[in-house]
Parts: sequence; structure tokens; C-alpha cells
Amino acid sequence: MSEKKTRRHWGDRRDARWVKAPGLQTVMGYLLPKRTDCEVYLNDKLDATELVKYLEAKNAAHPEYKTTVFHCAVTAMARVVRERPLMNRFIQGYRMYERNEISISFVVKRRFADGAEESLVVLVPKDTDTLKDISRRIVGDVKETRKSEHSTGGVDALLDGFAKLPRFVLMAAIRIIRWLDFWGINPKVLTEGDPNYTTILCSNLGSIQTPSVYHHLNNYGTNSIMITIGTLHKEEMLMPDGSREIRDVLDYGVTLDERIADGFYFARSMKLIHHIFRHPELLDQPLCEPSGFEY
Repeated sequence: MSEKKTRRHWGDRRDARWVKAPGLQTVMGYLLPKRTDCEVYLNDKLDATELVKYLEAKNAAHPEYKTTVFHCAVTAMARVVRERPLMNRFIQGYRMYERNEISISFVVKRRFADGAEESLVVLVPKDTDTLKDISRRIVGDVKETRKSEHSTGGVDALLDGFAKLPRFVLMAAIRIIRWLDFWGINPKVLTEGDPNYTTILCSNLGSIQTPSVYHHLNNYGTNSIMITIGTLHKEEMLMPDGSREIRDVLDYGVTLDERIADGFYFARSMKLIHHIFRHPELLDQPLCEPSGFEY
């Protein structure tokens, strides 16, 4: 997705341009208007052995900056969406839209303790970003978030404010917000920093030593892809030559809105993720540089 600003045309949203979808996808938008009715779930395993070796070498050379598997996964997600633009689409108000930028969001636990507050972080990668840039930005955002045990502004403070409203007032407010959401005219203050309006909403379950799980999409907002990342672990795998080896494995789950593309396109996008993990040096290239993967 290019960062170049495009002229806004009639029917475009503030955050996306209206695209003409094929007949089947257009009709599906009317037959199945709810995103939760169109979920496709994939649970897959990535051979992360080469990635682990790559990270060991990188972190040994720069011990002051620790790059993690999660940082690599987020960078890989951004690269896949950059190279596979249909993954950056969504349906809202019975229309297909393509976002003006790539955005990846995740939840940060302020403290690893029961009852600790959570905060929302949204990352918007640039075309020139590499793993180094994205890793530094994630570390900085997480550190800034954990400076306080309570929300300090942004969408978190907005949600806290809504939660204090009387029930009947909140119900009316939500109905108005959903109507604005349908027509794509929600004010920026309601959408900026909200993970429901990002390309990918991901959950790093490996940070709490939990395997990847299925996670539903939401009808509110424009998010079409939900990814959960499990714990890195050792597992016996069958190799292409028929032998068996103990490899570093990362399991992940992806929930997609099937209306934004077809299964063939989704499958190729998943293959690109495997290619990146087998060739982690691609993460050092700017996102705008093609991976060279032969589909």
C-alpha cells in the first residue's frame, strides 16, 4: 500500500477508497452483511528455526536492542499486506473499501497480573520501514504505555468516559456511533487508535505462554483480519526429503472476512508468510521492496 496521498472521490471514506468489487463479493455483502457471518479461520504452524538463528545473531550484535519473534511477526504481517493489497480491504455499509495505509494493532498488558489494565497500541508502518524500525517503535510504544498503571489518554480514556455514562445514554450513543460507522462518517476522535479500525488486530499470546486460539472478528469497525500468535516451542516436523527433525515452531491462528478476497488469494498470502520465516533476511529490506517470492 503506497503512502502517496490520493485524491478523494465521491463514495470514499476518510481512511479508505471505495473500490468496485466483483459481482459475487458485491452480492455477498448484501446477503451476509455482518462480518461475523463471514469468518474463515485458519490454524497453521510456522517453521521458525531459521528465524531463531537470525534473531540470535542480530541480538548478539546489538544486545542493547532486543528484537523478538513478535517484532518479526508484526513486520512479516506488514510485508504481506504491502505485497498483497487485497488483504487491506474491508466491507462496510454494503461497499468494498481499500485502506489508505497499513495499520496493525495489539493489546498491551500494563502489568502481568490479574486485574491489571490493558491498553491499545496501533502501529502504522511506512513503506521504508524495516524490522529495525518497527522493532524500535514497538519497544518505545510498549514502554510508554507501561509507564502508568492506568490509561493516560487516547482511545483508552475515551472508552473510560463512555463507560461512566448512564445505561440508557450509552445505548443511544452506541446506536448513533454505529449509524455513523455504517456511512463511514465517524469523527476521527472515535476511530483513531481504535483496533477495530486497523488492517490487522493481533494478540501475542506467546508473551503469556499460551497457544494460539480462535478469535472472532467484530461487526463494529472495519477490521477484517484477526491474528493470534502462540508460544515458540520445539516440535518434530516432517522435512521435504522425508526425514524428521526437531524444529523451532510457532503456531498462529488467523480469522478472515471471506468477502474481501477469495480462498486462492488467502492461501498465497499465507505461503508468503512461510517464505518470510524461511528467509528472515527479507525483514531487513524496506517494506516497499518485493520479496521475490514466486507464487
